[in-house]
Amino acid sequence: FRGGAELLFDGVKKHRVTLPCQPEPWDIRNLLKWIKQNLLKERPELFMQGESVRPGILVLINDADWELMGELDYKLQDQDNVLFISTLHGG
Repeated sequence: FRGGAELLFDGVKKHRVTLPCQPEPWDIRNLLKWIKQNLLKERPELFMQGESVRPGILVLINDADWELMGELDYKLQDQDNVLFISTLHGG
């Protein structure tokens, strides 16, 4: 989490997680639900909108824009690095 997004997660920038087993492969959609339930500490409306991230949150999967990877439908692989960067700034 970068660009201020980490403030919604107790200021922790890096989380190494092991996701629980489930019948279907994990995708970003399910990862976001898991993050909301397990890591997000405050003001979910600043991170999520519906089942996706809020506009203004840049998502990178292994340093590539998630739009190139299938966004919410991207199937997570072992050791993937998912980065959320807030581009929203108060004024």
